Amino acid sequence: MTISVAASPRTDLQRILIVRLSSMGDVIHALPAAVMLREAFPQATIGWVIEERWSELLCALSTPRSGARSTQRPLVDVIHAVSLKQWRSSILSNQTWERIAAGLSDLRSLRYQVAVDLQGAARSAILARWSGAPVVSGATQPRENLASMWYSRKVITKRRHVVEQYAELAEAVIGHSLPIPNAILPCDPIAEEVVEQRLRAAGIQDFTILNPGAGWGAKQWPAQRYGEVAEALSHHGIRPILNYGPREENLAQTAEAASGGAARTMSFSVGELVALMRRARLFIGGDTGPMHLAAALHIPVVALFGPTDPARNGPFRTTSIVLRNPNSANTLTHRMQPDKGLLAISTDEVVASAMQLLESPRG
Repeated sequence: MTISVAASPRTDLQRILIVRLSSMGDVIHALPAAVMLREAFPQATIGWVIEERWSELLCALSTPRSGARSTQRPLVDVIHAVSLKQWRSSILSNQTWERIAAGLSDLRSLRYQVAVDLQGAARSAILARWSGAPVVSGATQPRENLASMWYSRKVITKRRHVVEQYAELAEAVIGHSLPIPNAILPCDPIAEEVVEQRLRAAGIQDFTILNPGAGWGAKQWPAQRYGEVAEALSHHGIRPILNYGPREENLAQTAEAASGGAARTMSFSVGELVALMRRARLFIGGDTGPMHLAAALHIPVVALFGPTDPARNGPFRTTSIVLRNPNSANTLTHRMQPDKGLLAISTDEVVASAMQLLESPRG
């Protein structure tokens, strides 16, 4: 069955499953849709299937994965964490199959009435179907065409931005259109304290976050230029922090060296990065998870775009300046060679944009 939005509001749903496995930015894009479902069905049990690595975007690390909601787990009642990459690497292990069986048993035991696949991939669609939900919803044009084989309800999405498309899928479950709310992220008191102590120990108060990493090479602005931007900002009394994730140490070190000692490289867990971002004055980076986290927390953003389309993936609902060269063509292909349009963005342009935001009332 293919629909746009249901003809009348639903009031009978008590158990709803969201499937959005990864990555950081995409999970953050899905949060407003989850808020919509929570507000429409305040008494319902809402579960979420997510990769273990990103579960801190839904629940503080020290908080139980199910039970009464709180500021540490504000949106969902049950988190079904999976480790698909790890399972694939040890697929012949009995222990792996025991974990898969236990996870699927827990998933099916909730007897979800509706599963909403926000990922649009074959693996997410299969998990949605394996939940046992009699209704599995997904977009008519999912990211992987194969995914639609497992949908019993296909939803026409017409809007441009990913956040808006996810909201359309939520509206189809709810039964009518709604304003898109802001994302809600957990507040982890332990992560908050860790970040506060690290900043205090480093003597950092007023700071900007620069993120030289990116999901693939074509989205990556040169690390050396991030260092040059950091050095320029430091002359205005703003301490630059170079955030880096797993396997991004070399990028951060290159940027730090180019900053002439002005920038400080720091790495954080997901929960700690949320706490750090809440304290930042500005974020500078490409189309990455940390950029979308900054936008969700309404931190001003200088976004550097190359092959991905900012109308679809740009910073959503925050003060921002998006820099993109006309020579960049829209593509989601994971190319490693640098995008020529992205390389055409100069350090001076980025510094000028950063100062414009820092000098604005919000900055």
